[in-house]
Amino acid sequence: MSRMPGWLRRLGTGLNRWGERLEERRAAAVRDDNGLIVNGGAPDGGSAEPAAQGSAAPADHVPPPPAYAPAVAAKPDPVSTIPWGMRVAAEAGWRLLVLAGTLWVLMRVISAVQLVVLAFVAALLITALLQPTVTRLRRLGLPRGLATAVTAVLGFVIMGLVGWFVVWQVLDNLDNLADRVKDGIEELKQWLLNSPFHVTEQQINDIAQNLQNTIGTNTEEITSAGLQGVGVMVEILTGMLLAMFSTLFLLYDGKRIWQWTLKLVPAQARPGVAGAGPRAWRTLTAYVRGTVVVALIDAIFIGLGIYFLDVPLAVPLAVFIFLFSFIPLVGAVVSGALAVIVALVTQGVFTALMVLLVVLAVQQIEGHVLQPFILGRAVRVHPLAVVLAVAAGGLTAGIGGAVVAVPLVAVTNTVVGYLRSYAQVYPVHQGPAPHGATAIEVAPTPPPLPPTAPPPTPPPGDRA
Repeated sequence: MSRMPGWLRRLGTGLNRWGERLEERRAAAVRDDNGLIVNGGAPDGGSAEPAAQGSAAPADHVPPPPAYAPAVAAKPDPVSTIPWGMRVAAEAGWRLLVLAGTLWVLMRVISAVQLVVLAFVAALLITALLQPTVTRLRRLGLPRGLATAVTAVLGFVIMGLVGWFVVWQVLDNLDNLADRVKDGIEELKQWLLNSPFHVTEQQINDIAQNLQNTIGTNTEEITSAGLQGVGVMVEILTGMLLAMFSTLFLLYDGKRIWQWTLKLVPAQARPGVAGAGPRAWRTLTAYVRGTVVVALIDAIFIGLGIYFLDVPLAVPLAVFIFLFSFIPLVGAVVSGALAVIVALVTQGVFTALMVLLVVLAVQQIEGHVLQPFILGRAVRVHPLAVVLAVAAGGLTAGIGGAVVAVPLVAVTNTVVGYLRSYAQVYPVHQGPAPHGATAIEVAPTPPPLPPTAPPPTPPPGDRA
């Protein structure tokens, strides 16, 4: 007989064993929901019987991975993988973004109620100027209401008389000023013709004709600007009334208003703010009184120089110089240029040069002698901060913003300096320790002291 059936029998037996081994390996990798391990058969090639069926392993028992499984390293904490400097920059960045957004919203609100804000700030400045008078009257025995009324009435009457006197001088000298301007322009024309600049009469006539054409072409714009000027005057009068009422209440009830404002501050920061408030008020008072004295000296000396040089409108120009002196840097330039232009068109080139010399001399004495001596260290602000503050204030709120920019910077400097010193002396009032991504345990710490170093000496109060 042929041997083919025996060979087929051995082949079938081998295939069965190979299939049983595959089943064993497959069953060893299968886990049911209860953590049971299914055994597919005996290793000796016998019949596959589930020997471990029905026997339950503990729920937390997990078999080790097979030897051929690749090793997978544990993933580190994401916080520890980011460099410390980047974490600090990120936290500082989003806090700065929140602060910038808050400031943007605040500026939008201030722009919406700009008239009210400027009126209140003007009331604060006037109150800082008049408050010492109220204090002196109360020391003389006057009641608080009467002292406030007398001071406010006298202050507003003096300001009104000065404004009326300026308007009266301008209107009284208007006709004479027009004639002197014509004579001054003719004299300036002759000086240009005889000057080494080689200016011809045709060029001067062309300039005059261009000015006339410009005025004639822009008549509608000039008229609309005049109508807008009426609206501006209405806003100015409204702001003046608001400033007057605010000044009265600040003079009479300023202490209680400040105490009510302190209640809006969080209790943890209230002691520091309560200490910074009086110091800020002293700084503002020193700034206003010093600026008034310096502006008054400038107006008197420049006005006397203009008067002796026979320049018309000497008193109104002196008043303008006094008012513009409250705008640092820009005010002195504008008021001095106005005086020089009036002298140029009324008295000629030589008188204009003499007025320019007087203005420059007085301003140099102001910058190097008067301001350091009168203002002193109470409101010392770096010149760069003054320039940036005036520019930002002018761009934000015009002339009013330029006026209040420097006192605002001076007061802010005083408040920040006091709060920094207060936080160093009284650290218990500081906020809680930082938490979050920049945790203390991942922060860089200084190396420990060497074993040979002696321990730090305790303060005398902690010694046994």
